[in-house]
Amino acid sequence: MSRRTERIASIIAKELAMLLLTEAKDPRVVPISITEVRLNDDLSVARVRYVPLGGKHSPGLQEGLDHVAKKLRGPIGRTLQIRHAPELRFERDLNFEHSERIQDLLAHLPPPAEDSEEPGAKDA
Repeated sequence: MSRRTERIASIIAKELAMLLLTEAKDPRVVPISITEVRLNDDLSVARVRYVPLGGKHSPGLQEGLDHVAKKLRGPIGRTLQIRHAPELRFERDLNFEHSERIQDLLAHLPPPAEDSEEPGAKDA
């Protein structure tokens, strides 16, 4: 991403956090944490990755965010002072869940067998 794109993505993330608290009237939209905003090269689409606060994904959250995204596009455009505000596409960030799953799997691995021979050593 270019420096300008990174700056705009940062502004979008901060502004969305505020707008979701104040402007989102949809009951399906529960508090979320925005983990990343990625813009395409022509700034027409912003992919907003999020994690529900508390880690619980409530039913209908994605649909609620998709519905609210259309209403938040105007305020975002006014804040950025650009003619065409990017389309907001919310995507659930699964990285935290994946890392927890890996940690769980690693925690349940059996300890390595204590072998007196070193790997690759052969009797001669």
